[in-house]
Amino acid sequence: MEIEHGQALPVFRPSSWERPRDGRFFDSDEGGDISTAKGNSPAPNLIRNAAPGVVTARLDDLAALGRSNSLWTLTFGLACCAIEMISTHMAHHDLDRFGVVTWPSPRQSDVMIVAGTVVKKMAEPIKLLYEQMPDPKWVIAMGTCATSGGPYYRSYSVVMGVDHLVPVDVYVPGCPPRPEALMDGIVKRQQKIKRDAKEGARRSRSRRKCSTLAASTPRARSASPCGTWR
Repeated sequence: MEIEHGQALPVFRPSSWERPRDGRFFDSDEGGDISTAKGNSPAPNLIRNAAPGVVTARLDDLAALGRSNSLWTLTFGLACCAIEMISTHMAHHDLDRFGVVTWPSPRQSDVMIVAGTVVKKMAEPIKLLYEQMPDPKWVIAMGTCATSGGPYYRSYSVVMGVDHLVPVDVYVPGCPPRPEALMDGIVKRQQKIKRDAKEGARRSRSRRKCSTLAASTPRARSASPCGTWR
């Protein structure tokens, strides 16, 4: 306290970590100051000090990480490849360690595994089940028959690949393919989900950059790296 004209006046001190004009940082809790001989001191990492276990990431990356590690499969076995598909889900190969859960309803499934020969009689059920699956959804064609028709190629009753009915994301060749091949296809699908999230974030940033450029400098559209302007 200071005495001026008979009145007690409070002495001003900067608040905690407030920088005065003399280039020093005061710590009001300890009563001292922190010298900054070589420039300003870096600010403390608040996230690291408050919660050391916190990991910062984009929301798209977190959603892709959770989605890729919790795939619910709708198994659609049609022929001998279904035996290998069932074997993949058994304890010997333990597909659950990849976060894959077999689900009987298409309403909550993420991946449809079509294993075996797709005859024209089963074309409508496959399309119906695919339409009932929520987005995002993926399809795995397991075996040569589901991929291209196999030995029944150009048969009067066989569809030459399930991709003639629904879009296919992963092809697992073989007659029949081993369980390890199906596991490799599922792992590749998981990796593709993570890559799509990164590419989607990159495209969204590019679109925002293009929209900002279009609003600020219309003449720069011809030299823009964003491609053709529509």
